[in-house]
Amino acid sequence: MAALEGSESGALVGRIGPRRRGWATRTAPARRDRLLTVIAERSLLIALALMFLAPVAFVVLTGFMTTAQAAGPSIWPRPFHPANFADVFSRAGLLRASGNTLLYAGLSTIGVVVSSVPVAYALSRLQWRLRGPTFLVVLATMMLPQQVTAVPLYVLFAKLHLVGTLVPLILPSFFGDAFSIFLLRQFFLTIPQDYIDAARVDGAGEWRILRQVVVPLAKPAIAAVALFSFLYAWNDFFGPLLYTGENPSAWTASVALANIRSQHHVQWNLTMAATVLFMLPVIALFFVAQKAFVQGVTLTGVKG
Repeated sequence: MAALEGSESGALVGRIGPRRRGWATRTAPARRDRLLTVIAERSLLIALALMFLAPVAFVVLTGFMTTAQAAGPSIWPRPFHPANFADVFSRAGLLRASGNTLLYAGLSTIGVVVSSVPVAYALSRLQWRLRGPTFLVVLATMMLPQQVTAVPLYVLFAKLHLVGTLVPLILPSFFGDAFSIFLLRQFFLTIPQDYIDAARVDGAGEWRILRQVVVPLAKPAIAAVALFSFLYAWNDFFGPLLYTGENPSAWTASVALANIRSQHHVQWNLTMAATVLFMLPVIALFFVAQKAFVQGVTLTGVKG
């Protein structure tokens, strides 16, 4: 009896064993194909990342070179020369220009957010007769290039004796921005109407609903708008050159950087060092606010 049971179990193992070996044989090529696919995808992503990072690495490495090294064929500084960054601040007044840029970017960001949020709320949640045509007019202003309105605005600020200061750059932001209004309006439409109706039943007015209901729920979109506005003001060159070009004390970092390039056009190490200093605050700000920026751009809305 024991011998019979042993022979039956041996036959069963003999039948199962080839099946398992066959299953392993069949899945091995699939596993290998998946592994090769993953390696190929990662390799492509790594290659693309290196293509985008190569110019940035070149700028950073050149910023640590001496003038003779920057003019030579080598791409690696030997030795590193970090004094370029101090020279940029001392020669070109980059510290004052950075302060002007922070003032311009900070106040214009506050102006865009404060002025665009109520307009976006009125175009998304309030019922009034000309809401649709007004929204179309706002969208139409997005199609106007900045150069179209530059001449009349310059004449206006010249008559007000404000040319040569940062006021012409900051003041228009307190009258709203078409793109910011559009982005905020689309986000406000994703907020459930039940929240607003419940606040109205409790006796809340529209301003209270905006402050205590809509704004807290729309923090990702507001953060994205603020980041867009700050980046635009930080990188803006046309506006500061137009209004502050004749007053070096009011230059922003972009204008100062262009001046450095014109003065030290053969000293690429100083130009690259100034470029690195110009990029660092924006890169740091993006990494700090990356989560809120992505949520606001993708318009995720409210999770129930």
